[in-house]
Amino acid sequence: MTTVGTKRVPRPEREQQILDVAAAEIGRVGFAGLSMAEVAARAGVSKPLVYGYFGTKDGLYAACVRRAGDVLTEHIGAAIADAEVPLPVMAERTLEAIFTALQPRPHDWNVIFDQTLPEHGEAADAARAVRRRIAGQAATGASSVVAGDSRLDQLDVSALTEVWMGLVTALVNWWLRHPRQTPAQMTERCRRMIATVADAGVDG
Repeated sequence: MTTVGTKRVPRPEREQQILDVAAAEIGRVGFAGLSMAEVAARAGVSKPLVYGYFGTKDGLYAACVRRAGDVLTEHIGAAIADAEVPLPVMAERTLEAIFTALQPRPHDWNVIFDQTLPEHGEAADAARAVRRRIAGQAATGASSVVAGDSRLDQLDVSALTEVWMGLVTALVNWWLRHPRQTPAQMTERCRRMIATVADAGVDG
């Protein structure tokens, strides 16, 4: 078992080390399988210290998901800032931003969208807040690139947003199974796939 030594480390840095370990554990076993004792052992600190920093398992998860959400939404926001681009370009830019944001911790996406969370509590509230932010960005991006297309109504945009979120989740999970792929390689792979789909649509 790999541990992270934390002796004589300033508290902010130590907290980040613990969050790194906890996020990796959540990505591996989900909130339901998250163990404060296991996080402490892997981080090379005592279990009371983890409880002292984060209070509860819910508090530890909430800190992980808020950090992941802040990093991800900042990158996505920059990618969708220019609304005057075609859908394939917007999709490629957004995927590049997501892969770049997730490079240090690819499991952060699954931290945000963990399916083992309870319905209520601090962890669930924090995850819902981050998911709403990301879904709002996805809807904004979709709305901007299809603006003026009379064939689509708001329900179409809502469906497109959900399809997009599912696609990103599938791509991130594929990436987790192929960890040697860099963000640049993932972006290029997606560029090829998007171009193939777009060309097929034109040919059709």
